[in-house]
Amino acid sequence: MVECPVCGGTVNLGDDTVEGELIPCAECGSELEVTGVNPFVLAEAPKEEEDWGE
Repeated sequence: MVECPVCGGTVNLGDDTVEGELIPCAECGSELEVTGVNPFVLAEAPKEEEDWGE
């Protein structure tokens, strides 16, 4: 279990979780990115920006 960096809630991660994986926080709904696996580290995932077809 890891703490959500947005709300402080608990996020459960499996043993097969890999770096770069996107995980939703069950408590606040934020999309989180796994930035480290030993130990597990979470950060708020960057928002996708529209490319307007470029």
